[in-house]
Amino acid sequence: MKPMLSIAFAAAALALAAGGASAQEAKFPTKPVRLIVASPGSPQDVVARIAGQELSKLWGQGVVVENRAGAGSLLSIQTATKAAPDGYSILVASSAYAITPALYPQAGFDAEKDLVPVAILAVSPNVIVASPALKVDSLREVFDRARGGAKLEFGSPGLGTGPALVMDYLVKVLAKVDIPHIPYKGAVAPMTAASTGEVALASTGLAPAVPFIKAGKVKALAVTSASRSPLLPEVPTLAEAGFPAFHDEQWIGAWVPAGTPPALIERLSADMMRAVQVPEAKQRLAGVGYDIPAMSRQEFSAYVRKELAKWAQVAKATGAKAE
Repeated sequence: MKPMLSIAFAAAALALAAGGASAQEAKFPTKPVRLIVASPGSPQDVVARIAGQELSKLWGQGVVVENRAGAGSLLSIQTATKAAPDGYSILVASSAYAITPALYPQAGFDAEKDLVPVAILAVSPNVIVASPALKVDSLREVFDRARGGAKLEFGSPGLGTGPALVMDYLVKVLAKVDIPHIPYKGAVAPMTAASTGEVALASTGLAPAVPFIKAGKVKALAVTSASRSPLLPEVPTLAEAGFPAFHDEQWIGAWVPAGTPPALIERLSADMMRAVQVPEAKQRLAGVGYDIPAMSRQEFSAYVRKELAKWAQVAKATGAKAE
């Protein structure tokens, strides 16, 4: 084959391959899509199931929520990094995505390179609750008791989760009291433990805590956001509870493995943001304390980078690490 013909043939082959890829992306999805999340009942699980129902309607394909519980969100993240970059495996994770690298130096993944941010889906405060057996009405009362020698413990959804590190920072750095951490598996377990008096306090996302709070099984002491939650308007913020130096919102986002075609990433981003904006989905999310932020994919990428730096500093201040 002559050189010019060889070059022309190669160019034609590349064009055909590109056309084939574009056609595949246009048809996406042609089979069920899995949303990889941490433990059942976790905030990311709640959001993933609501978004997944709308995505299934939008795509005309099944959307399966696959739980990979363990080590906070680490196992779910690791699972996503090993998935094929074809859009059929999407990680849905909480702000623990930004915390995990600070706690697990050998996490086995690069948070800025191995996965690509797709969309931020929802934000919500964490909430700190007390066991009814403790008979307190404020965080100040809790910390005064701890300073007075009371043996108290707090539960969380596990090491590497946002609620765990938020509470650890509050206890060790801001209040400067000794309240040991008891990590549980999943977001519901610490609520159950607080309701029965197994632990004095618990810190978790708002969604799994709301049923316990509404039923009077635990006492909500503070939300961690800058403003009160419409879902719990009577519950003060950390600033109102006496700690104006810190606030945090738990966010839920989606990622795909690096190497996923850019056009497909943009398609997924638009579809996922559209799914949570469907009135029924939006109402369901609001019902468990979630707002839907107006943030582009690029803005979400920048936000994740800031969160990675923020939680690295918080982990250093608290001495928090995986055990």
